[in-house]
Formats: sequence, structure tokens, C-alpha cells
Amino acid sequence: MDATSLATLWATVALIIFLGIAVYIKVPGLMAKALDARAAKISNELDEARKLREEAQQLLGQYQKKRKEAEQEAAAIVAAAKREADMLAAEAHKKTEDYVVRRTALAEQKIGQAEREAVAEVRASAVDIAVEAARALLAAKVDAKAGADLFKSALQDVKAKLN
Repeated sequence: MDATSLATLWATVALIIFLGIAVYIKVPGLMAKALDARAAKISNELDEARKLREEAQQLLGQYQKKRKEAEQEAAAIVAAAKREADMLAAEAHKKTEDYVVRRTALAEQKIGQAEREAVAEVRASAVDIAVEAARALLAAKVDAKAGADLFKSALQDVKAKLN
């Protein structure tokens, strides 16, 4: 045997002794236990991560639901405000129209009253002028006593016809 094979033999013997000692002190069992413990720890961490992910999904769902509810509420508030603004605008428009109608009617009443007063004033002036003309005409043709009687009766006739 040469030196290389002798070294290989001793390396093989040392390896077998090493493996024997490792099996004797139960190193594979300890390694298996350590690996099992590490696998259990990783499994627990994965389970915990899954639970956290599910909780995060639930929270995300809740926040999305709350956001949608808030958006719907905001839309409802905007719609209500728009309806109220439209209603106020319509009410203001109606009040303005009513005001214009009232003011027009009042102006027409004042115009009608002014017309009636003008007509009455013209009639009164016409009566006064007619009476004065009749008096002057009769005064020239009739004596004083007959003129006064005639004037009084004419005046009563004119007043009766005008009123």
C-alpha cells in the first residue's frame, strides 16, 4: 500500500468513527429536533402572518366600506344642498314675480285713481265754467230777481245730472 491509499484508509476510518460518535450521542436526533423546532417556528410565523394578512384584509374592507359610505353621505349632502338651493331659487323667483305683480297692480290702481280724479276735476271745472257762462248769459238777459231764481234752478239741474 502506498501513502495515498493509507491516507484514504485513515480518512475513511476517521469518518466512520466520527459518524459512530455522532450517532452514539444522538446528533441526528438533535439536528432533527432543531430542524423540527425551526420548521414549527417558521410554520407559526407563517400562520401569524396569514392571520395578520386576514386582519389587514378585513380592515381594508372596513375602511373601503366606510369610505364608500362617506362618499355616499357626501353625495347625499351635496344633493340635498342642491335641492335646497334650487328650492330657494324657485321661491325667490316666485316672490319676485309676486312682488312685480303686486307693484304692477298697485301702479295700475294709482293710475286709475289719478284718471278718475282728473276726470272729476275736469268735470268740476266744466260745470263751474258752464255755470258761470250760464249765469253771465242769463244775467245779461234777465233781471236780477228772475236771474237768481233761474240760476238756482239751473245749478240744481246741472248738479243732479253730474252726480
